[in-house]
Amino acid sequence: MDRGELVVAHVVRGAIHALAPEDHAVYGRALIARDDGELGAQLGRQVRRLVAEKGLTPGDALEEVAEATGAALARGRQLDKDELHEELRARVSPELMPWCRSCGSHHVAPMLWRYATVRAGVRLDSERRYQRGKPGRTPAAREAVRRFLAYYGPAEPGDFAEWAGIAKSHARRLWDEVAGELIEVAVGDRQAWLLEDDAGALESPPAAEGVRLLPPGDPYLQKPNRRLLAPGAELRKRLFRPVASPGAVLSDGRLCGLWRMKLTRGRAELAIERIGRPSRRRELDDEAERVAALRGAAGATVAYA
Repeated sequence: MDRGELVVAHVVRGAIHALAPEDHAVYGRALIARDDGELGAQLGRQVRRLVAEKGLTPGDALEEVAEATGAALARGRQLDKDELHEELRARVSPELMPWCRSCGSHHVAPMLWRYATVRAGVRLDSERRYQRGKPGRTPAAREAVRRFLAYYGPAEPGDFAEWAGIAKSHARRLWDEVAGELIEVAVGDRQAWLLEDDAGALESPPAAEGVRLLPPGDPYLQKPNRRLLAPGAELRKRLFRPVASPGAVLSDGRLCGLWRMKLTRGRAELAIERIGRPSRRRELDDEAERVAALRGAAGATVAYA
């Protein structure tokens, strides 16, 4: 990422994503709401309550913190999270820095400082330090709807709103801008929409092949796909937990297990819980070795349950 081939930054929902440089603004600045009501929904309940108590607007609060963030990272400075917060304490109004019990200090509300990095075009380097990038042109936000439908369609405007972390009214307005490019299709007992150019792929999708160990948080495991991947509610609860979710084992595109990993004496130990049809052990072992290599482990040991 330090060579510019990959950008790691806070973007949709204020969460950290790894993405291509040309996609940074599409999923980041382009989706920041301009209307204060919609921006308040995007920044979340804590920020809405905070600005209401202080007689501020969400837009003014975000602009102040974004400017402070840009100033803190000016002249090529690179700051880790704690250093960035220390800089913000010196630059941001006390009204925007509530007490954080877990940190034992005052700092800018989480969603507010995360979206401030989005507004300021900030990214992280390989050492997880924040730095400013070259902002460039902000693309039209409707492009994010096209990208969403290409990955997660068929879908509805509410699905896009939830995925992007924006107000439903904001999502509907962007959706309407591409309405002429969409077709309506049946998904079970409901109607949804798809890019017209993707209709052929929906009617005759390419077959998935091979075994994959997908980590928690992988884009394939995001909410729009979850009911298709794991139809049972109890299974979804086990796979998609609020914290410490397992990874998913896919065999030819179908869920066939859950997996967790820990590092012990330099080796990766993977525990795989099988679901449904038998797993393909040789391919799973090969995939486990690839995961181990990515984590810097000397090799992998796989245990099945």
